[in-house]
Amino acid sequence: MAIPKRIAGAVLNSLKGGVVPRVGLEYVQVGRTSEINALLHDAVLIEDGGSAFRFIAGKFGAGKSFLLQTIRNHVMDRGFAVIDADLSPERRFSGTKGQGLATYRELIRNMATKTRPEGGALPLVLEKWLSGIMAEVAVEINPDSEEFTAAVRRRIFTVTNEIEGMVNGFEFAKALSSYYDAYKTGDDEKKSAILRFFRAEYTTKTEAKTACGINFIITDESWYDFIKLFALFLVRAGYKGLYVMIDELAYLYNLHNRTTRQNNYEKILAMYNDAVGGKARYMGIIMGAIPQCIDDTEKGIFSYGALRSRLTEGKFSGEKTGTRDLLAPIIRLKPLSMEEMYVLLEKLSILHGTLYDYAPDIKETEYVDFLKAEYERIGAAEQITPREIIRDFIEVLNILSQSDNMRIGDVLSSAGFAFTPVETETVAEEFADFEV
Repeated sequence: MAIPKRIAGAVLNSLKGGVVPRVGLEYVQVGRTSEINALLHDAVLIEDGGSAFRFIAGKFGAGKSFLLQTIRNHVMDRGFAVIDADLSPERRFSGTKGQGLATYRELIRNMATKTRPEGGALPLVLEKWLSGIMAEVAVEINPDSEEFTAAVRRRIFTVTNEIEGMVNGFEFAKALSSYYDAYKTGDDEKKSAILRFFRAEYTTKTEAKTACGINFIITDESWYDFIKLFALFLVRAGYKGLYVMIDELAYLYNLHNRTTRQNNYEKILAMYNDAVGGKARYMGIIMGAIPQCIDDTEKGIFSYGALRSRLTEGKFSGEKTGTRDLLAPIIRLKPLSMEEMYVLLEKLSILHGTLYDYAPDIKETEYVDFLKAEYERIGAAEQITPREIIRDFIEVLNILSQSDNMRIGDVLSSAGFAFTPVETETVAEEFADFEV
């Protein structure tokens, strides 16, 4: 498969910087087949009007963000809309300084669809909804007639009337109706004002009423209700449903104030209850976290009793039994196998050669030698992550592409890649059954 240079460059530059690329994941995807299939099974339920909630747990660099991004691309291809955000000191689920609202703004700003995968798809979604309604009505009624406008309004009312029955649905429906009025008259300023309302950019009700005629603003207390409203609206706009993806829950774990942490975990509980209880329709929620962020009973999610009782694994799965339940709320990522890491290195070599116009000449034994060096250099095999190996291997590729007649063995013989003698036997055992 031909790989565009811009894609190869974006993927390599992102991975070298320890960031998951937004494009080109299909060129470096290896493993995680069982996890992907389990998560995509949720998409079938969501499309049918259900909901789902999952945690993806993995240590830093283990690939949880990569898996989130992979699922994001899969569900967009299937016709879902996706909103995603990383938590940070400024973005949480709840806070006294608008941190929850900041998360909402980031989510809506990143709204993405198959035709707008980079985000910023909200205007496109609204335009698609209206043009779709008008196209349906135009089949039956002449668009130039007065009856056409009345028929379009009836169709819009059908959607807004359904939404009005939900919490804060009246304000959401009113904004949709106002957007149609501005769309019909070509009032771009009013359309922009309505978009600002949906993005929660107004800080006072007076400001919102003056700009778009809606005496309401989205707040830290109401932002999640609007996410649920968007999920239903998106289905009426022709999408299969809405996926909400939130990463970096470690920022909640690191909060010093216990009450603040508990308030955020309470918000997660509300989302979880809505998903498993059927109150959030057409919506899937996936959150990424490091294991201690979930398992720590002092500061983690399991410190909140109501969540711990709902999320704790049963007796028949987990590390003690050696079995995995990938349909459980928490998917715990296992390390990639040696064979999977080998395939990943091959894929990175192809990308590098594509970007810099050369044919990689790396032997099978050289890939294996590199992996051995990495595992021995880091220490225990179970401690290394794909992120570290990827970063180092791209650096090696950079060196080889700039040096005549240099091989991977020459790079490995440098001081930075010296083997760790104390771990030699351990790593030898890991590679004893390795097959290319």
